[in-house]
Amino acid sequence: MAVFKSFNAVRPTSEMADKVAALPYDVMNSEEAREMVKGKPYSFIHVDKAEVDLDENINIYDEKVYLKARENLDKLVSDGVCIQDSVPCFYIYRQIMNGRSQTGLVGCVSIDDYNNNIIKKHEFTRADKEADRINHVDYCDANTGPIFLAYRENKAVADIISDWQNNHEPVYDFVTEDGITNTVWVIDCPEVNAKITEEFAKIDYLYIADGHHRCASAVKVGAKRRAENPDFDGTEEFNFFLSVAFPANELEIMDYNRVMKDLNGYSKDEFIAKTEEKFTVEEYKGEGQYKPEARHTFGMYLEGKWYKLTAKEGTFDENDPVDSLDVSILQNNLITPVFGIEDPRTDKRIDFVGGIRGLGELERRANSDMVIAFSMYPTSLDELMSIADAGKVMPPKSTWFEPKLLSGLFIHKLR
Repeated sequence: MAVFKSFNAVRPTSEMADKVAALPYDVMNSEEAREMVKGKPYSFIHVDKAEVDLDENINIYDEKVYLKARENLDKLVSDGVCIQDSVPCFYIYRQIMNGRSQTGLVGCVSIDDYNNNIIKKHEFTRADKEADRINHVDYCDANTGPIFLAYRENKAVADIISDWQNNHEPVYDFVTEDGITNTVWVIDCPEVNAKITEEFAKIDYLYIADGHHRCASAVKVGAKRRAENPDFDGTEEFNFFLSVAFPANELEIMDYNRVMKDLNGYSKDEFIAKTEEKFTVEEYKGEGQYKPEARHTFGMYLEGKWYKLTAKEGTFDENDPVDSLDVSILQNNLITPVFGIEDPRTDKRIDFVGGIRGLGELERRANSDMVIAFSMYPTSLDELMSIADAGKVMPPKSTWFEPKLLSGLFIHKLR
């Protein structure tokens, strides 16, 4: 049974929403963020990556960064750019990208559900990244970025969302620079909100689609607040964290591709020979780049040519939900044994390129700062949920979701 509750969001006024809304902090580095905020004084990047307003040489984990984030968030409120709703609400958040729509509900979920595995994970987290967002949430006294959750389709919830959309005007409706339409409706009816909470209580599990570090950090801040308030009764806002829950059938995972700095000492011919031990290797004769058309196939770009790789029989266990993932097959049969990369999360010889950047970006990287690139077939939502249900985790960088949830449209204060 999943806990999902309404809350009093701090959010931009209708006139300011498109000026505040920004991409999440983890899809850009500091240098990119500094460029993105030029001429945009209200961009939420000033909160999520507050180093943009400090000396460019500052350590991004310096306490001054978190203090500046709090200052910038408070200023959005004091200047009237953002206001807090007077009653608890749910919020319908619809995004349309390239004609495909995904519609979620914005609300708060329980830190206990995370700890009890009602909210299921599929990735490990890194302590340094957790520490950063723990500080950010703690200093801002708020969840500033929503966790992207998925749930198996529920008709009653879908009907509530559709009925509200059909009978109410949205409070936000704007298109971002990358062409994505973002539309928001506010559900401020207590009876409807109670019905949403009641229906989610019938849902067995929620799945983290994106935002494992934000999620783990929010939970740890909640635990910290509980320790600081031993008389807590469980209703305090710090017992919950900000999320957007989407029906899984509306979501799409894009490919998450790999590039490597070198061939680990092998010549091109030696490398291809090693690859052929576990994969069928065919030179791609078509036009443009090779995009895998089915599971267990891969594209490889090396010295100006594309190749199609097909995993050979016996190189993976089809009955194992993790071992049969394409990212696992490539990792276990090529990246680790041939490239010698044991931990792709920390090894500097490998980098990852989200499918939204296109396969041309793989060519550019392999022709500049890298040497070789691999295009992947996307992981599916069914694979993600099966792995989470089995209590297992995916290899790093297995999924890339688009469109990204914008930050700044909904802020959950912890008190």
